[in-house]
Amino acid sequence: MTLDDCYELGSVVKPHGLKGFVVAAFDVDNLDDYRKLKSVLVELPTAPGKLTDYAVEKLQPQSDARALLKFKGIDRIEDAEPLRNAKLWRPLTELPNLAKDQFYFHDVVGYLVVDEQLGELGTVETFYELPQQDVLSMRYKGVEVLIPVVDELVKQADQAARKLFVNLPEGLLDVYLTPASRERDEPDEFVEP
Repeated sequence: MTLDDCYELGSVVKPHGLKGFVVAAFDVDNLDDYRKLKSVLVELPTAPGKLTDYAVEKLQPQSDARALLKFKGIDRIEDAEPLRNAKLWRPLTELPNLAKDQFYFHDVVGYLVVDEQLGELGTVETFYELPQQDVLSMRYKGVEVLIPVVDELVKQADQAARKLFVNLPEGLLDVYLTPASRERDEPDEFVEP
């Protein structure tokens, strides 16, 4: 199995205690959906791109996004230490089902972006998960345009038509197409007084 066949579930933050537990940060909407997790694919920091299957012995949520995780065969802090900063992955085929109006980011890459006012704009190229919010990237008139992924702007995905319907605020595209005012105001060359 390769990274392309998987989604990132989270990462190991650090070992916890002396008996092989680790603190794991999960990038999921509902950690309770993973309470009965049987295994994860682990990408160690020392082996980027290589996935190793680890059996999960116990998953104990600590908050909405963190849990204590115990892997089978990892019974001492010395065994858990190499897992620090490891990424945790699951097969795409095991993603939880979503409501009809929801979608996973990887599902809509390549979809045509259609605005309610302007019509067809461009194709979804990728998504960026930023601290403030997630944004989708599309190419519009040769320029990368970032659209915040919020319900007010991104309305729905039509899987059959491979289209993502949006309602962009007036002027959003102009921000990307208009050269910055400071670039227009700068002199072409420096002239000494």
